[in-house]
Amino acid sequence: MRVVIQRVNHAEVTIAGKSVGKINKGLLLLVGIKEGDDLELVQKAAAKIMKMRIFQDDAGKTNLALKDVGGEILSVSQFTLLANTKKGNRPSFVEAMKPPKSKKLWLAFNKEFAASGFHVETGQFGADMQVDLENDGPFTIVLDS
Repeated sequence: MRVVIQRVNHAEVTIAGKSVGKINKGLLLLVGIKEGDDLELVQKAAAKIMKMRIFQDDAGKTNLALKDVGGEILSVSQFTLLANTKKGNRPSFVEAMKPPKSKKLWLAFNKEFAASGFHVETGQFGADMQVDLENDGPFTIVLDS
């Protein structure tokens, strides 16, 4: 599993000009599920992200977690995060888990945040989406599980 975590002031996903997910201050999560990932792994990744202290406190230090700032989650499934570019010029995506299993794990990942009381918005699995965001910092972390 690979998750690109972006601290944002706001973010929105649209499909064909229609908004399908929108948040204010929080985290935009671009989520790639790979072959071999399982429910336990996605649960651990979600728990780690919830506890990451990547928001600034009053002193300007990154000491606060998502819950401390009342942040929201926008989760977007993105299999292209698992691209292998070692050979040739055309990326290979064989490491990405195939649907419907990957969709099931992505949904379970999102449910972990909702079950912990976070407001969760999502893109649409498998759709051609446009993502608009204002990265705060910028502050971006790649989590490989």
